[in-house]
Amino acid sequence: MLICGIDPGMTGAWGMIDIRGKYWSCGDMHNDDQGVLDTQKIWHEMSQARDGQDILVVVEKVHSMPTQGVASTFKFGMAYGGALSLAQRFESMWLMVPPQVWKKKLKIDSDKKVSLALARDLFPGAPLARVKDGGRAEALLIAEYMRRKHYENV
Repeated sequence: MLICGIDPGMTGAWGMIDIRGKYWSCGDMHNDDQGVLDTQKIWHEMSQARDGQDILVVVEKVHSMPTQGVASTFKFGMAYGGALSLAQRFESMWLMVPPQVWKKKLKIDSDKKVSLALARDLFPGAPLARVKDGGRAEALLIAEYMRRKHYENV
């Protein structure tokens, strides 16, 4: 059984771990030349990584921010919709979790550097060497949150 966390957004990512907390795979939310999520490419990567395993998908439940402009809010909303669409394509159970909930459980704040450091500690085999791998780190941590919530004693 795998758990896939999805950090939505144009610079977001997805990450898979197994129910014992072992790193499985991760990838970025690729964009096309129009700035739209390339859900076909992302889905291909995710389904290959899954390799037929049963999966639980967890998407970070986000919303627009009051200070965001209209164009950036619309762009983010499109990316969020793409993330939800990817979750639904698995045809398995999927959930949403607010960032405040999963971050509180893992005792981290909104600093991506903190997320990267924790994910590097928990998943040393994951490709998290770059500063811009914060989306991958958070996707893996979303999956880790759900693992601890439902499978910690496995």
